[in-house]
Amino acid sequence: MAASDHTILEQASEWLKQGRKVALATVVETWGSAPQPIGSQLVIDGEGNFTGSVSGGCVEGAVVTEAVDIIASGKPKLLQFGVADETAWRVGLACGGRIGVYVEPIN
Repeated sequence: MAASDHTILEQASEWLKQGRKVALATVVETWGSAPQPIGSQLVIDGEGNFTGSVSGGCVEGAVVTEAVDIIASGKPKLLQFGVADETAWRVGLACGGRIGVYVEPIN
């Protein structure tokens, strides 16, 4: 689901107020044809609920799965997806580009 940056941050704040553990995923790098620009964000809670978009839907599932693990570990991670990467085809990034998504737990 796409959402404005304001809505994403409001959702993160609301979930934190509810006592949920939360991670924020941000597109930090793009190469070639990328579905979302640098700065695009996705907020995820510890149960896998999310708001926003980092790829127009093609890698959100993989980012959410990684985010749940990142929330549990408390350690941020840079995820890479690209057309040359076998994972990208599996998760659906067939647009010909590559993206870097930084996922960090927030308190």
